[in-house]
Amino acid sequence: MPQHLLSNADRPDLRVGKRSRAFGQDYHPTMVDRFGVWLSARQIRKCVGSFHRKAVGDFGCGYHATFVRSVLPELERAVLIDSSIADDLKAKHNVMAIEGAIPEVLQQVPTDSLDVVLCISVLEHLWNPEEAIEECYRIVRPGGVCMINVPSWRGKWFLEFSAFRLGLSPVDEIKDHKTYYDEKDLRPLLLQSGFRPHNIQCFSHKFGLNTFAVCNK
Repeated sequence: MPQHLLSNADRPDLRVGKRSRAFGQDYHPTMVDRFGVWLSARQIRKCVGSFHRKAVGDFGCGYHATFVRSVLPELERAVLIDSSIADDLKAKHNVMAIEGAIPEVLQQVPTDSLDVVLCISVLEHLWNPEEAIEECYRIVRPGGVCMINVPSWRGKWFLEFSAFRLGLSPVDEIKDHKTYYDEKDLRPLLLQSGFRPHNIQCFSHKFGLNTFAVCNK
Protein backbone atom coordinates (compact mmCIF):
# COMPACT_ATOMS: atom_id res chain seq x y z
CA MET A 1 0.00 0.00 0.00
CA PRO A 2 1.37 3.48 -0.85
CA GLN A 3 2.69 5.34 2.17
CA HIS A 4 0.27 8.23 1.73
CA LEU A 5 -2.80 6.00 2.21
CA LEU A 6 -4.14 5.59 5.71
CA SER A 7 -4.65 2.15 7.19
CA ASN A 8 -8.27 1.21 7.91
CA ALA A 9 -7.67 -2.46 8.68
CA ASP A 10 -9.74 -2.27 11.85
CA ARG A 11 -12.91 -1.30 9.92
CA PRO A 12 -14.27 -3.84 7.38
CA ASP A 13 -16.71 -1.29 5.94
CA LEU A 14 -13.81 1.10 5.31
CA ARG A 15 -11.59 -1.53 3.69
CA VAL A 16 -14.06 -1.68 0.79
CA GLY A 17 -14.36 2.10 0.69
CA LYS A 18 -17.92 2.34 2.03
CA ARG A 19 -18.67 4.61 4.98
CA SER A 20 -20.91 3.31 7.74
CA ARG A 21 -22.95 6.51 8.10
CA ALA A 22 -23.51 9.92 6.55
CA PHE A 23 -21.95 13.05 8.02
CA GLY A 24 -24.16 14.25 10.89
CA GLN A 25 -26.19 11.05 11.11
CA ASP A 26 -26.89 10.00 14.72
CA TYR A 27 -24.51 12.60 16.14
CA HIS A 28 -24.16 16.37 16.43
CA PRO A 29 -21.24 17.85 14.48
CA THR A 30 -18.69 19.56 16.67
CA MET A 31 -17.92 23.27 16.69
CA VAL A 32 -14.89 22.59 14.45
CA ASP A 33 -17.05 20.70 11.96
CA ARG A 34 -19.78 23.35 11.95
CA PHE A 35 -17.21 26.08 11.32
CA GLY A 36 -15.81 24.09 8.40
CA VAL A 37 -19.30 23.64 6.93
CA TRP A 38 -19.91 27.38 7.28
CA LEU A 39 -16.66 28.23 5.50
CA SER A 40 -17.51 25.88 2.62
CA ALA A 41 -21.02 27.36 2.34
CA ARG A 42 -19.57 30.85 2.25
CA GLN A 43 -17.23 29.90 -0.61
CA ILE A 44 -20.03 28.20 -2.55
CA ARG A 45 -22.31 31.24 -2.26
CA LYS A 46 -19.47 33.50 -3.35
CA CYS A 47 -18.88 31.43 -6.49
CA VAL A 48 -22.50 30.86 -7.49
CA GLY A 49 -24.20 34.07 -6.46
CA SER A 50 -27.93 33.54 -6.93
CA PHE A 51 -29.42 30.07 -6.66
CA HIS A 52 -32.77 31.23 -8.05
CA ARG A 53 -34.38 28.46 -10.13
CA LYS A 54 -31.16 26.48 -10.37
CA ALA A 55 -30.86 22.70 -10.39
CA VAL A 56 -28.25 21.72 -7.81
CA GLY A 57 -26.64 18.41 -6.96
CA ASP A 58 -24.94 17.88 -3.62
CA PHE A 59 -23.02 14.61 -3.77
CA GLY A 60 -22.02 13.51 -0.28
CA CYS A 61 -24.46 16.05 1.12
CA GLY A 62 -24.49 14.72 4.68
CA TYR A 63 -27.51 13.38 6.53
CA HIS A 64 -29.09 16.81 6.99
CA ALA A 65 -27.78 18.33 3.73
CA THR A 66 -27.11 21.53 5.65
CA PHE A 67 -26.09 23.71 2.73
CA VAL A 68 -28.80 22.70 0.27
CA ARG A 69 -31.40 22.93 3.01
CA SER A 70 -30.44 26.61 3.41
CA VAL A 71 -31.06 27.42 -0.28
CA LEU A 72 -33.80 24.91 -1.05
CA PRO A 73 -36.64 27.48 -1.31
CA GLU A 74 -34.70 29.18 -4.13
CA LEU A 75 -34.01 26.04 -6.15
CA GLU A 76 -35.88 24.55 -9.04
CA ARG A 77 -34.75 21.16 -7.77
CA ALA A 78 -32.02 19.47 -5.79
CA VAL A 79 -30.41 16.07 -6.17
CA LEU A 80 -29.05 14.86 -2.82
CA ILE A 81 -26.78 11.84 -2.58
CA ASP A 82 -25.34 10.15 0.49
CA SER A 83 -25.42 6.82 2.30
CA SER A 84 -28.40 8.09 4.33
CA ILE A 85 -30.55 11.23 4.07
CA ALA A 86 -33.06 12.71 6.53
CA ASP A 87 -36.70 11.74 5.93
CA ASP A 88 -37.98 15.33 5.90
CA LEU A 89 -35.67 16.13 2.98
CA LYS A 90 -36.88 13.11 1.04
CA ALA A 91 -40.43 14.45 1.39
CA LYS A 92 -39.65 17.84 -0.19
CA HIS A 93 -41.35 18.31 -3.56
CA ASN A 94 -38.21 19.64 -5.25
CA VAL A 95 -35.76 17.07 -3.85
CA MET A 96 -34.57 13.87 -5.46
CA ALA A 97 -32.81 11.88 -2.73
CA ILE A 98 -30.56 8.96 -3.69
CA GLU A 99 -29.04 6.81 -0.96
CA GLY A 100 -26.02 4.70 -1.74
CA ALA A 101 -22.27 4.64 -2.23
CA ILE A 102 -20.44 7.20 -4.36
CA PRO A 103 -19.38 6.94 -7.16
CA GLU A 104 -21.69 4.05 -8.13
CA VAL A 105 -24.99 5.84 -7.44
CA LEU A 106 -23.98 8.88 -9.47
CA GLN A 107 -24.83 6.85 -12.54
CA GLN A 108 -28.51 7.38 -11.65
CA VAL A 109 -28.24 11.11 -12.35
CA PRO A 110 -28.85 12.11 -16.00
CA THR A 111 -26.11 13.63 -18.15
CA ASP A 112 -25.97 17.45 -18.48
CA SER A 113 -28.81 17.79 -15.97
CA LEU A 114 -27.58 20.14 -13.23
CA ASP A 115 -26.47 23.77 -13.11
CA VAL A 116 -24.37 23.34 -9.98
CA VAL A 117 -22.65 20.20 -8.74
CA LEU A 118 -21.16 20.14 -5.24
CA CYS A 119 -18.69 17.50 -4.09
CA ILE A 120 -17.63 18.87 -0.71
CA SER A 121 -15.36 16.80 1.57
CA VAL A 122 -16.02 13.60 -0.37
CA LEU A 123 -13.04 12.61 -2.52
CA GLU A 124 -10.80 11.97 0.48
CA HIS A 125 -13.14 9.11 1.45
CA LEU A 126 -12.91 7.33 -1.94
CA TRP A 127 -10.48 4.73 -3.24
CA ASN A 128 -11.25 5.80 -6.83
CA PRO A 129 -11.85 9.57 -6.72
CA GLU A 130 -11.28 9.94 -10.45
CA GLU A 131 -14.51 8.03 -11.13
CA ALA A 132 -16.51 10.45 -8.98
CA ILE A 133 -14.98 13.48 -10.73
CA GLU A 134 -15.73 11.98 -14.15
CA GLU A 135 -19.35 11.53 -13.09
CA CYS A 136 -19.51 15.12 -11.86
CA TYR A 137 -18.22 16.31 -15.24
CA ARG A 138 -20.82 14.20 -17.03
CA ILE A 139 -23.69 15.45 -14.90
CA VAL A 140 -23.04 19.20 -14.86
CA ARG A 141 -24.60 21.12 -17.76
CA PRO A 142 -22.54 23.08 -20.31
CA GLY A 143 -22.23 26.52 -18.75
CA GLY A 144 -22.65 25.02 -15.29
CA VAL A 145 -20.15 24.76 -12.47
CA CYS A 146 -18.76 21.95 -10.33
CA MET A 147 -17.20 22.76 -6.97
CA ILE A 148 -14.95 20.36 -5.11
CA ASN A 149 -13.48 20.73 -1.63
CA VAL A 150 -10.89 18.36 -0.15
CA PRO A 151 -8.57 18.48 2.87
CA SER A 152 -4.97 19.40 2.07
CA TRP A 153 -1.79 17.74 3.29
CA ARG A 154 -1.38 20.61 5.74
CA GLY A 155 -4.93 19.88 6.91
CA LYS A 156 -4.04 16.23 7.57
CA TRP A 157 -2.10 17.13 10.72
CA PHE A 158 -4.82 19.47 12.00
CA LEU A 159 -7.68 17.04 11.35
CA GLU A 160 -5.89 14.12 12.97
CA PHE A 161 -4.86 16.21 15.98
CA SER A 162 -8.43 17.53 16.32
CA ALA A 163 -9.94 14.02 16.13
CA PHE A 164 -7.42 11.80 17.88
CA ARG A 165 -6.00 14.14 20.53
CA LEU A 166 -8.67 16.78 21.20
CA GLY A 167 -11.85 14.87 20.34
CA LEU A 168 -13.17 17.84 18.35
CA SER A 169 -13.82 15.92 15.11
CA PRO A 170 -15.50 12.52 14.53
CA VAL A 171 -12.80 9.85 14.73
CA ASP A 172 -14.47 7.54 12.22
CA GLU A 173 -14.65 10.35 9.64
CA ILE A 174 -10.92 11.00 9.86
CA LYS A 175 -10.00 7.31 9.95
CA ASP A 176 -11.92 6.94 6.69
CA HIS A 177 -9.66 9.41 4.83
CA LYS A 178 -7.78 7.60 2.06
CA THR A 179 -5.51 10.51 1.07
CA TYR A 180 -5.18 14.31 0.99
CA TYR A 181 -4.95 16.83 -1.84
CA ASP A 182 -2.94 19.90 -2.61
CA GLU A 183 -3.53 21.70 -5.90
CA LYS A 184 -0.85 19.61 -7.62
CA ASP A 185 -2.73 16.45 -6.59
CA LEU A 186 -6.25 17.60 -7.47
CA ARG A 187 -5.71 19.50 -10.73
CA PRO A 188 -4.55 16.47 -12.79
CA LEU A 189 -7.69 14.56 -11.77
CA LEU A 190 -9.86 17.49 -12.88
CA LEU A 191 -8.10 17.64 -16.25
CA GLN A 192 -8.36 13.88 -16.77
CA SER A 193 -12.11 14.05 -16.15
CA GLY A 194 -12.64 16.51 -19.02
CA PHE A 195 -12.51 19.97 -17.45
CA ARG A 196 -10.39 22.38 -19.51
CA PRO A 197 -7.37 24.08 -17.89
CA HIS A 198 -8.72 27.59 -18.46
CA ASN A 199 -12.02 26.63 -16.79
CA ILE A 200 -10.43 25.43 -13.55
CA GLN A 201 -9.73 27.62 -10.52
CA CYS A 202 -7.93 25.66 -7.83
CA PHE A 203 -6.82 27.36 -4.63
CA SER A 204 -6.03 27.00 -0.95
CA HIS A 205 -9.07 27.25 1.34
CA LYS A 206 -9.87 27.27 5.07
CA PHE A 207 -6.55 28.76 6.19
CA GLY A 208 -4.62 26.32 4.00
CA LEU A 209 -6.26 23.25 5.53
CA ASN A 210 -8.31 22.53 2.41
CA THR A 211 -8.03 22.76 -1.37
CA PHE A 212 -11.02 24.15 -3.26
CA ALA A 213 -11.70 23.84 -7.00
CA VAL A 214 -14.23 25.73 -9.11
CA CYS A 215 -14.65 24.02 -12.47
CA ASN A 216 -16.79 25.49 -15.24
CA LYS A 217 -18.00 23.33 -18.11
